[in-house]
Amino acid sequence: MQDISAAELKARLDAGEHLHILDVREPDEFDENNIGGLLIPLGQVMNMEIDEIEDWKNEEVIVHCRSGRRSVQACLMLETIGFCKVTNLKGGIKAWVELNTGK
Repeated sequence: MQDISAAELKARLDAGEHLHILDVREPDEFDENNIGGLLIPLGQVMNMEIDEIEDWKNEEVIVHCRSGRRSVQACLMLETIGFCKVTNLKGGIKAWVELNTGK
């Protein structure tokens, strides 16, 4: 598992790079704010209910949650089941919001 900062992720998105972003928060958190990732809550990832992302196995998957704790768990599970390049957003959506709003 690798880490990516909010600034690095923003730079890649701003450059138009197509990224596989996985949001492992709960639906209410996702509705509050999101960065356009696919929502699969951590519980589903841990239960291997990930059919929607099976075709991402050999590509980079950037995983995030609110603060970075749940996403680490998700990254470890994804690696265990064969995902090759899993990247964790350091600081999660909190770091993203702070970078983009200054709050």
